[in-house]
Amino acid sequence: MSTELIARAELFASIEGGSIFWANEIVKRGALEVKERLLAGTYSESKNSGEKIFSRLKSICGEEVLEEISKAKSTFLTPSDPDWPEQLMELASPPIGLIIKGNRDALSELGESISIVGTRNPTSYGARIAGDFAAGLADRQWLVVSGGAFGIDAAAHKGSLAAEGTTLAILGAGISKSYPSSHEKLFHEICETGLLISEVMPQVPALPFRFLTRNRLIAALSKATLVVEAAYRSGSLRTARDAAEIF
Repeated sequence: MSTELIARAELFASIEGGSIFWANEIVKRGALEVKERLLAGTYSESKNSGEKIFSRLKSICGEEVLEEISKAKSTFLTPSDPDWPEQLMELASPPIGLIIKGNRDALSELGESISIVGTRNPTSYGARIAGDFAAGLADRQWLVVSGGAFGIDAAAHKGSLAAEGTTLAILGAGISKSYPSSHEKLFHEICETGLLISEVMPQVPALPFRFLTRNRLIAALSKATLVVEAAYRSGSLRTARDAAEIF
């Protein structure tokens, strides 16, 4: 097991995803050098939580991080993997790594993918339209990406599955949290042909800011973004803005 992989696993468990500063430090210097610089106190005066990350990092063992991911029946995916989605590197803050669970071969279908997102409290019409769109796209061999949440997200995943399509759920919590808990069966069905994807450790809870952070991944992992019913200020429109900034 390479020292670079161990270092990346330790940084993944220590640094909250979405930080432009840390993401770009790791892209520029590599995980091992950034880890060594953190432990040497190089970032102690940084405004980017260098001291907090140092405190977490010194108590973390990379092998234990990878073991925890493996026990969650998941895989730690990094930019060095051949099936790492290269479009993620176009983000202002590329992920340090991703935890994936399900059918890894689904990553090969990202060439024809669309994200369908929207409100957690849709009208019955909105939910039906989201499901119909997803099913129609799945019939045409398009992979459907969404966020695994209530409302439009769930309708999109279910529509794709009903048409025997492949769908990815980008979660705002750890893989083992099954958040929301009522979607445990849905997540199990997604894993049969598609993937659950998370940017945090398996047992990390759902917090509001993590859903905003994961939206950039939804945007990057799809070729187009469809918003079905969303409030003027919503995470779904944030996803659309993230998509526009990439493309």
